[in-house]
This record gives sequence, structure tokens and C-alpha cells, in this order.
Amino acid sequence: MLAINQTRVNNLLAGLANFSESAEGVTRLAYSPLDREAQDWLLEQVQDLHLKIREDAVGNVFLRREGKNAALAPVACGSHLDTVIHGGAYDGMCGVVGALEALYMLQDEDLERSIEVIIFRAEESSRFGFATMGSKMLTGTSAPEKMNKAARKGDITFMEALRAWGCDPEKYTDAIIAPGAYSCFAELHIEQGKVLETTGKQIGIVRNIAAPTRFKIHVRGVADHSGATPMGMRKDALVAAAKLILAVNEAATDEKENGVVGTVGVVDVEPGSINVVPGAVTLWVDVRGVEQESINRTLRAIEEQAENIAVLDRVGVQIEMLTADTPVALDGALAAQTEAICKELGYSSLVMNSGAGHDAMHMAKIAPTTMVFIPCRGGISHNPAEYAAPEEIARGVEVLAHILLQEANK
Repeated sequence: MLAINQTRVNNLLAGLANFSESAEGVTRLAYSPLDREAQDWLLEQVQDLHLKIREDAVGNVFLRREGKNAALAPVACGSHLDTVIHGGAYDGMCGVVGALEALYMLQDEDLERSIEVIIFRAEESSRFGFATMGSKMLTGTSAPEKMNKAARKGDITFMEALRAWGCDPEKYTDAIIAPGAYSCFAELHIEQGKVLETTGKQIGIVRNIAAPTRFKIHVRGVADHSGATPMGMRKDALVAAAKLILAVNEAATDEKENGVVGTVGVVDVEPGSINVVPGAVTLWVDVRGVEQESINRTLRAIEEQAENIAVLDRVGVQIEMLTADTPVALDGALAAQTEAICKELGYSSLVMNSGAGHDAMHMAKIAPTTMVFIPCRGGISHNPAEYAAPEEIARGVEVLAHILLQEANK
């Protein structure tokens, strides 16, 4: 196996970071022109790998290094290139660049199986309200029409974005990959948390991925004049929504020992004028956990509080479910293999859970799947301050390359 070329890795990550709508951090939304430009630039930089490239019916891209035995199911790896608004330069990108660098490291190896690097479309939910869209469609977990209802106001719908990308939403089933088509899947990723940094471990080996449940809470009050409407006569949708935000926080806090977290990340207020009592509010809620029953208790608590607040504040409250994924256990044999590789390389490791969702959670439905975490400074992610040190990235890429080598020769 060849040594990692750290300069190449650094240059590719830095180059991708230049494709941003914002000066602060990296803003590169899924299916946007910048998403396409960043991908095209990256593919141009790695032409010397001589990979076979194809794009599926929903925009996922596959870069294939052929193995000696075409009859064997290939090994898959990869991640995503899209970012959140004002995000960082490492979330997703380390997994794509790291997988490509692993192929460079394996250039002098004869491999039985082919290896495919997958660039998944729309892993982040910033543009359309749904996460891991490309891997959901690839694995047959969801369909475009089911993910077409959550676009933020002022932007195009997901179906429109698919068409603008050059895809036909009606042909999305052509992208579905059957179970067994890959021998395994591996994803390298920054941790997006503080566990590795706090414990001083160099590599995280993910065994369970938390499932996001995402929904909107619509609150309907009455828009009234802020000066002429006495306090006791108001049906203020924002006041009721504020209580619901606290209810989400309290419900998740009650289940914190089981790993549940709850976040209200967006508040849409109408009419949004300083001299008008808010008549309508929409809350965008994200609840996650690794134990389904704990997640269910959290959701029931939120629903009960929503019913109480509707009565007490004399407003209408409606919960609109967007997506409810199931916590995913990753492959135990691959985790043990990764742990053995870390010991062989002299890297400390920790078997851990992932609080964030990833494309790997859907790939686990069609192939044995593993995730390799590397530390990120301060545990900060989805933020311009997101940072992974070159030496940490190098360790992760080296571990990934060894996984691919062993799996491709089985």
C-alpha cells in the first residue's frame, strides 16, 4: 500500500471549500449549481485515477475502480459534498476526499473486487427539510414525491430541483440498488461531537446511528393590532409556539440518559411585523435518539404538551410529520475488523454511537456497513469553525484504506 499524500488531501479539501455561496463558512446547498461545480472540479482533479464514472437517476455519482473479478459484488465507500448554510469544510467532504485518497493508496495493489466511491446527493436537510435524500432514494427507502413537501419558502421544490439537475423524478426507481449488490459499505466522517476529543481516542468505530424524526408544528392564532388588542383578548401564535419550544426541550431532557436530543431549529412567523400580534407560526423540529422506545416517549410528551397548549392559549396546533427514521445498528464484524486494524496501526480507538444521521444508516439496509470517525476540534460541526486536523484526517484515511484493501480481497 502506498503512503497517504497529505498535500493532495489538504488541497482537495481546500479547493472544495472555495465553492460556497457565503463568505463565512461554506454554503453549498444540495442540487444547486455550486453543488454541481464543486463535484465537477473534484472529478477533474482525480482524473489520474482513471475511474469509471456514472450518475444514477437521482444524481448520486459512482466512481469505480475495477477489480480482477467482475462477478464479485464491489466494495462501496463515500459520503457527500453538500453543506448546511454557513457550514464547514469537513462534514461529508472528508468522507469523499478520504475515499478517493484511499484509492490512490491502493494503486499498487491487485484487488479481487471492484471499489466504488459514492458521492451521495442531498445528505443535508438545509434546502429541502429532508436529510440523506440521495441514499434514501438509492436504497428504495423513500421517493421524490414523499420528500417534495418541505421546501423552505422562496426556494424551488425538490421535484423542481431534480429536474433542474437533469433528472426525471418519475424514473427514480432506476436508481434503486438491491440488497447484496455491494459486499459492504464504509464511510469516513468527522465525529461532529466531543467524545473522541474528550477521551483522547484517535478513531471512533460506530456501532449505532441515531435516527432523526423531523416534523413541523403549525400554530394558528389570530393576527391582531399590537396596540389595540388587550393582552387578555389575544390569540398569540408566537407565545404558544414559545411554550412548545420549551416543551420540546423538556421532553428531550427527560430522555437524555437514553441519548435523546431535541431541537427547534427554525421558527417561521407570520405576518412577521413588529406591530402585529403573530397569527401563525411554524416550528421545524428535530428529535434524535438511538433507542426507538425512548424516541417514542419523547414524541408522545411533545404531542401531549401541544394538546394542552392549544387549549390553554386558545390556538390551533397541528403536527405535520416529515420523516421518522429508525435507529440503525451497524455491522459488528466490520466494527471488530476496524478495531483490529486500529491496533495493528497503533491507533487508539473507541466503539461509540453516532448522534448524527448519515448516509451509512440507509446503506446498512443493503450491505454490511461500518463508519470510521475522526475527531473534530471542540466537537464543532455545521459551523464555520468546523475543523479536523490534517493528522487526524490522515489516520482516518489510512484506516479506511486498510478496510477497503481487506474487503476487496475477500
